[in-house]
Amino acid sequence: MLEGLLIGLTSAISPFNLMMVVVGCLIGTLIGMLPGLGPMSIIAIMIPVAIGIGDPTAALILLSGVYYGAIFGGSTSSILLNAPGVAGTVASSFDGYPMARKGQAGKALTIAAIASFAGGTIGAILLMIFAPALSSVALLFHSAEYFALMVVGLSAIAAFAGTGQVAKALMMTILGLILGTVGEGALSNMPRFTFGMMELQSGFSFITLAMAMFALPEALFLVMNPSRAATGDSGKIENLRITRDEAKSIAPVIGRQSLQGFFIGVLPGAGATIASFLGYAVERNIAKGKEQEEFGKGSIKGLAAPETANNAACTGSFVPLLTLGIPGSGTTAILLGALLALNVTPGPRLMTDTPDVFWAVIISMYIGNLVLLILNLPLIPYIAKILTIPRTFLIPFILFFTLMGSYLGQNNSTELLILVGFGVVATILRFADFPLAPLLIGFILGTMLEDNFARAMQLYRGFGFILERPMTLGLLVLALVLVLLPSYRGYRARKRAEGVADGD
Repeated sequence: MLEGLLIGLTSAISPFNLMMVVVGCLIGTLIGMLPGLGPMSIIAIMIPVAIGIGDPTAALILLSGVYYGAIFGGSTSSILLNAPGVAGTVASSFDGYPMARKGQAGKALTIAAIASFAGGTIGAILLMIFAPALSSVALLFHSAEYFALMVVGLSAIAAFAGTGQVAKALMMTILGLILGTVGEGALSNMPRFTFGMMELQSGFSFITLAMAMFALPEALFLVMNPSRAATGDSGKIENLRITRDEAKSIAPVIGRQSLQGFFIGVLPGAGATIASFLGYAVERNIAKGKEQEEFGKGSIKGLAAPETANNAACTGSFVPLLTLGIPGSGTTAILLGALLALNVTPGPRLMTDTPDVFWAVIISMYIGNLVLLILNLPLIPYIAKILTIPRTFLIPFILFFTLMGSYLGQNNSTELLILVGFGVVATILRFADFPLAPLLIGFILGTMLEDNFARAMQLYRGFGFILERPMTLGLLVLALVLVLLPSYRGYRARKRAEGVADGD
């Protein structure tokens, strides 16, 4: 390993490769900040550029920089505009946007930058140490385990529901699962629930649904309730630094979610989205008293958790890509295509046949995370000034990026009609105090859950896979615990309250 590190270091610190790291991170960050333009789109566009470079190491370093740069920068639109354009940054808006509304946009962006840097850096260290061993662990996961993992992700919905809203959250999750069934089914290529519309044959777009659930209702709320623009003094961008107590508070969160996010990212098919949702859910469930009540209202832990987890998961996703040749997500599938186009075959022999490529990419991740921190921290005061834009200009700005993001995702004008329709429904649901996050979780995880469940049923010819595979059974038991835990906590709280009342 030491020899490989030296080879990678020599390759990564060459002037040209360093330039590729900086260019990739800069492009990724800027694209990540724009709602609707995720890493998949920009990497697909940049593959011809990467192939034109000729050097596989430099090309992969460039594309990798774009990937984690987009996730790093994707938190900006989530925090400032409540418009998450990348699935992995949806959870960042749950507490990041309330912080921005309180006049703490600068602090929120600082926490996001630090958490992203820590998650990515720790993930790179773990990738270096555990990549060979983890490749064999990833092989243990089959369709049955992925199905159970999706159930664990769905069971975390209680963490996104307020007090007494678990039933509403469950209803919204089911609605999300229903929306995920529109389009071609997992067992056949026949379209379903499309009502004869060709535009719905591929299902609803995540970008359209995310914009409809978060950004569009926010613009409508700003029109109907002008005082909602900010509850703090947004005219001055102050309070960029975090205090020592706040640093101590988020340090354990960053440590836990770096590990959890990385190991979730290692699993092909899991990725940054599940890592960020589970990271948020775990931290909310283990928080106590007032800290737990703060989640969803501007909790620094609620922002640090998903930001750390999604960046660590991005790094972890390179384990199956480089060591097994298995893409863990849509983005890494595009990266796999780029590798094959560059005549580099990822797999168990990559470390021995082309160690310069393998280790240079890992070393470039350290450098890339440092570059991202240096690029983002000085720009925070200027980025946060988006909130100082007068409301008369901010609302059209949000609407423009919402409509543009939805249209660019599918290049289809029907998406705009779907966006407006869902946006109106989402606004009504918000007035009725229904949580919207569980709907998006159900939609994102529903398709993967159905695909893996269908494969497991075909392979084992029934539900026998639940008992035949201990790991599947263990994950389903964990999901059951996550569902019952909030109810048990509520029961204990009621008992304590009754005990206090009897004592009085």
